[in-house]
Order: sequence, then structure tokens, then C-alpha cells
Amino acid sequence: MDCVLAAQRSDPPFYPTPADSPMRLRMTPAAGFALMDTRLSLDHSIRLWCQFFMIHHELRRKLESRVLPHVQTPAQYVGGERNIIVKDHRKLRGKIAVGFPDAYTIGMSHHGLQVLYSMINRRDDWCAERVFMPWPDMEAKLREHNLPLYTLETFTPLNEFDVIGLSLQYEISSPNVLTMVDLGGIPLDAVDRTMADPLLVAGGPCCQNPEPMADVFDVMVTGDGEPALPEVCELWLSLREEARLPDGTFVTGEEGRKQREDALARVAQQLPFAYVPRFYEPQYSDNNRIGSIVRTRDDVPETIAPSVISDLDGMPLPTEPIVPYVNCVHDRIAIEIMRGCPHLCRFCQSTVIKRPLRIREVDTIVDAALESYRSTGFNEISILSLSSSDYPHFAELVKRLHEVFVPLDVNISVPSLRVNDQLRTLPELLGSTRRKSLTLAPEVARDDMRQQIRKKIKNSDLIEGCRAAFQNGFESVKLYFMCGLPGERPVDLDGIVDLAETISTVGKEVNGRYARVTASVSNFVPKSHTPYQWNGMQSREYFKWAHDYLWKRRKIRSVNIKCHDIETSLLEGVISRGDRRTGKAIRLAWERGARMDGWTEHLDAERWWQAIEDAGIDVDQQVHQKYEMMDKLPWDHVNVKFGRTYLEKEQSRATIQLTDMANAT
Repeated sequence: MDCVLAAQRSDPPFYPTPADSPMRLRMTPAAGFALMDTRLSLDHSIRLWCQFFMIHHELRRKLESRVLPHVQTPAQYVGGERNIIVKDHRKLRGKIAVGFPDAYTIGMSHHGLQVLYSMINRRDDWCAERVFMPWPDMEAKLREHNLPLYTLETFTPLNEFDVIGLSLQYEISSPNVLTMVDLGGIPLDAVDRTMADPLLVAGGPCCQNPEPMADVFDVMVTGDGEPALPEVCELWLSLREEARLPDGTFVTGEEGRKQREDALARVAQQLPFAYVPRFYEPQYSDNNRIGSIVRTRDDVPETIAPSVISDLDGMPLPTEPIVPYVNCVHDRIAIEIMRGCPHLCRFCQSTVIKRPLRIREVDTIVDAALESYRSTGFNEISILSLSSSDYPHFAELVKRLHEVFVPLDVNISVPSLRVNDQLRTLPELLGSTRRKSLTLAPEVARDDMRQQIRKKIKNSDLIEGCRAAFQNGFESVKLYFMCGLPGERPVDLDGIVDLAETISTVGKEVNGRYARVTASVSNFVPKSHTPYQWNGMQSREYFKWAHDYLWKRRKIRSVNIKCHDIETSLLEGVISRGDRRTGKAIRLAWERGARMDGWTEHLDAERWWQAIEDAGIDVDQQVHQKYEMMDKLPWDHVNVKFGRTYLEKEQSRATIQLTDMANAT
């Protein structure tokens, strides 16, 4: 039975939930689905927990009296949101905390977390609860009062879970992982844990090079999380039960650590997608680069295979996503329509690691979107994929979504549009009651450079697509570009400004005034498992020059050139291209205070560079120098769908094209 949470000053109506079913919190329609009064949301959440089976009442009481009144936005730390699922731990076989090593407002906007939360909680014998990185003021208060990091559903400390799963999306957030593990009362080094400690599992794109965080995680999963996570959870639970003593405790000390090592060996043996770093030892060559990754046990696999969903359409979507109390980065319904990409751009890691291409049916998408709207009340639906307009039934899908949602005053958002001849017809399809901005990713602005990166688009399609957008009421355009690509020339930077200003001028031709155009320019980082993985990254000096060149080149005031932070990009390069020794730099930066460095106001780049120097890392060699084709790479033991042979062929083709471009200049 549902419990209704009413947003009013009197006590909320209360309906007891049967002891054998999970509790799902809902709010009355009058509540507006968002509690703007932070104090009110806290009070009502606490009342609800008290009336239910709140296991950690004492921790909650201490938080209420000593911590939450003294931190900013306490509503992000109390749970109780619409559609959360709370289960009685006494009736469960297993418990997992699914976490995101960044702020609540970022983590709650991540579709993958909602997917895994919903998937695990469909099971009667398991619960999934959420945990996020606390802001520094919250961390300080928890440490001051010696209180652990806890999950939002039941205020349960992290070290009381069977499994903790963290999604690694951004390299610069690595120190946040250490904060969460440490605050959760779990040993930071995987080798120091016993079977009494939770299994620490990582997933996400950063696991494509798992080595920088290898000393922290017990298991790192590559590929799709939906089929992998339940298998990891079930196997670990059975191994944990085997190790449990008659009194319910576990062996401690050296014997306990050895027992855990044996259990992890069985994980590595039975799950081909599960990388257990402790069984793989890096060896370094005379030039101080990686020479090989050597197994420390013969009974674990030499390489790690990705986990793959074969039937995406058969994988249920989260149709009752949690509705946050506080404003998040994305306050909207997200529906994944397709996984993978039909194109093979050389710079793109996602197109390699997310293969093969899999789609959902139109009916599945529309039904899930409508059910999600009914359960949340969000007024925007975003359809997600790497290249949404390449969805084979795109026109039909957009038409169906408009038929259903435009009468409800719900906006349809389509990010990740590909620039092709179809773009000319999309603005009319995408027109809505709240027309705002069209977002496109041309990446580069000249045809020869597009051939080099294998981005098969044409400026004529992009310009005419923008013209159609302005004619259908769109007011602005956002363009994503990269600088620092292999073979980049000043004329490529000229092209970025010229293209942005041309589109702004098209807006004037249509509406009588220059259109607002934002060119967002990121600094290219050669990532693992891409044809550019052998290339070095451009220097700090080059990026400074390129950014300054772009800003000086701009002539039309309605065009805004926004360049990504150089220090953040360089640090991303250090971590994403690093080997296991990079973990020492991450640990040093964390010990010296690195927290929330994905937020510009919290990043102390000098702290990072000092930690990197103290860890003995040669930044020029690790980041800026190229690899030879025959060199071993730190991530070679992690397989992708195509494998290294395909990447080598593409790198060779790219090298030939770069030579031709240089000769033609």
C-alpha cells in the first residue's frame, strides 16, 4: 500500500504498509512534486521513518540534532523523496548501496543510477539504496561527530551492506570515491578488507582503464551494468554466506584477508566481465612505461570481456524514477531509446565500448514515457542515446511522443542530434510549446578534419537545419567542438568561429536579429580503446594559445565562445592515460584535501600537480608523448567489442590522412 506524503504543515496522512512489501513514498498532486521548504521536507521525512521500520534510528537522531541544521541544503541528505523504495532489511537476503561519487544534484540526474536502483528493487529478496558524495560542510560535520556515511533510504552505514556499487563517470572525481569509502567505515585498500567488509564494485566508462583506481576496488566491471550487477551480487552473497561463522560473524586478521582473496578469485574465475585488480601485477619497461600486466594466479583470465545486453528492448525501463526535493542538473524524465552508435568516430570512446547497436521499440519507449510522467509529473522528457536522430524509427517516435505529450504541455528534448540531411526536417518535428535551443555536435568545422576523425557530416546540412530551427521558433543554437585533435591547424580554429557566426547570421536572415550561438570548445583527451589512444595530448601552452585565438577571432557579439578549463582537461589526461602508479597521486591529492574537483570553485590544480610530482609521475611521458604501435598500453588487458586489431588499422589510416593534410596545407 502506498504512503501519501502531503506537503503541508500538518502531519501527513499515514497508511500502514504491509510488513512483507516495500514502502514507496508518494506525494499528493497538490504538493506539486517538489518541496521547496527544506525544513518541511526534513521534518516529514523524519516522521515517516519513525513510523516505519527505521533500523538506524539513533544515527538519524544524531544527524537531525547535530549535523543537518548546520549544513547547506539538508534536504539532499534525508531521503524521503517521491518514489523511493524502502524495504525491511530483516526480510532480505542481500543489500546493495548504489552510489555516485559526486553531489546529490549530479547523481540524481544520472540515468544509469535510476536504472540499477529500479532493477535491483524489483527483486523481493534484495534492496538497493542510494548514497552520494557529501559536500565538504557535510563531510566535516560527519567527521566532527564521528558519524558514518549512510544511505538515504534507511540511514544505514555503508559498511553494513553486502555490496557497494559506484559509477565512475569522471576521472577528476576519483578522490570523491576515497572520501565515500573512508566515511563509510571501509578500509581504503582492497587488500586490507575481510569478508566482513562489503564488496566494492565499480562500473562506468572510467573502468575502461581501471588501473588508476585498481588498489581501491575489489571488482571493476566493464560493459553493460544491467546483466552484470545481479550476477556479481548473487555470487558474492553466496561466497559471504559460506564464509560466515555459526555466530554470524566473520574471520578477521590475516586469515580473514586470505579468505576474502580466495573468494575474489572465484569471482574472477566465474564472471568474465569482472576485473579483480589484485590478481594482475603491472610490470614496467626500461623506459618507465608499462611493459606488461602479469597474472599472479594462473586460474584467473588473462583479459577481461565486456558484459553485453543482447535484448535492450526486453530490459525494463525505470518508470517510477525518484523525484528529488532539490533542484538537480536534469529535472526531467530520461528514456534511453538506443544503446551504441552506428558510426565509428575515431575520437569517441563511447561508440567503441557501447557496441553492438541495440534499440528499443517505439511502443516500449512511448509507454514507458507516459508511465514515468504519471508517476512523477515532470514537464520534460529527454530521449537518450549517443546519436538520437540515428534511431531507425526516429520520425515515428517523435510524432508519437508529440501526440501524447504536447496536449499535456510536456516538452520533448532530443539531445545528441546528428548533423545530416535529416536535420533539415527535424525542427518541425521537434517544435514544442516551449521552444528554446537546438544542440548539435559538429566537433570540428572543416571537411578535411572531419574526414580525419571520421565524423561524416556536412556544413550545408548543419546550416540549413539551423535555418529550419529558427523558422520553427527556436531562438538559439549550442554547438560542441573540440580543439587539440591530431593534426589541428589554425584554419580549423578559424572554422569554428566562422561556422558559429554563419549560423548566427542565418538567424538574422530569418528573424531580423542575430541568433544566440554558443560554441562550447572542449580540450581533446586521447582516451583508451579509441584509434587515437596512441596519440599524445596537446600541451597546456597549446590550449592557452588556441583558446586565446578563438576569442580574438570572434566578431559577432551574439556568438559566445566557451572553452573548457585547461587544468581540468590535463588532469583528466593524467588519470585516464595513467597506470596503477597514478593511484598514488590520487591518494596524495585526497589526503591533502581534494574534494569535489569536478566543480570549478573546488578545484585546486596546484594541489593536484604537487601530488602528481610527489608520486613520481612523468606527466610529459604519460600524457603528451605518443605511444608506438607495438607498445603495451596500461589498459590492454581490458577487451572491447572490436579489439586492438581494429583500433590499429584505424590509427594507421588516420596517420596517412594526417600526412596528406599536412602536405596539402
